[in-house]
Amino acid sequence: MRTIQYHPSNEFEFARIQYNSGDWDTDQRMPSNILNSLIEYTSLQVKTQERIVSLNKTEIFECPFCYLSGHKLVQFDKAERNNFEQYVKNGGFVFVDDCNHDIDALFAKSFEKQMADIFGADALKKIPNNHEIYHSFFHFDKGPPNTSVELNGWGDDMVHDYLKAIEIDGRIGVLYSNKDYGCEWDYDFRNKRFLAVDNTKFGVNIIMYALTA
Repeated sequence: MRTIQYHPSNEFEFARIQYNSGDWDTDQRMPSNILNSLIEYTSLQVKTQERIVSLNKTEIFECPFCYLSGHKLVQFDKAERNNFEQYVKNGGFVFVDDCNHDIDALFAKSFEKQMADIFGADALKKIPNNHEIYHSFFHFDKGPPNTSVELNGWGDDMVHDYLKAIEIDGRIGVLYSNKDYGCEWDYDFRNKRFLAVDNTKFGVNIIMYALTA
């Protein structure tokens, strides 16, 4: 039974997870940029400031969508691990972005180990490029859009043509990216007008899926 849900009458909050290990406060302009896109493209009512939620406190259960990122070690303590597990199993959604864009770096390896310890070794799986999340608002027929850091060869010098996820009862509870979307979207939203294509549109898809699936 899904207990953590978004109610259309509520204002949407972009909630960022604070965890005790590593560096959780990356790409600080990104949330405002995504919130601006939600205002521009959707009818959601949004709070214009991101919310920081401590993973070792119960406030996370008030948020239907959360974002977690970093470059360094991810090692949950007992309270963080329990809250993360219960949040996801009760219907919460966590978008996790590897800021290193490197499958062999510390964030990726340590986060994936945490997920294996909590949900099982095979829980984190590639999702197909025709998954619902690629059509939840805008249409991305080729799957996850590439980032400039991938195309420029930064990090592991790979273009990741997939995302991974942990699904609970057929619905994504943890969406995991090595594509470094946080860095891609980390610019003042007023500069978006200079882009030929708005690269934040997939962020809108992620949030709309989290709230409606």
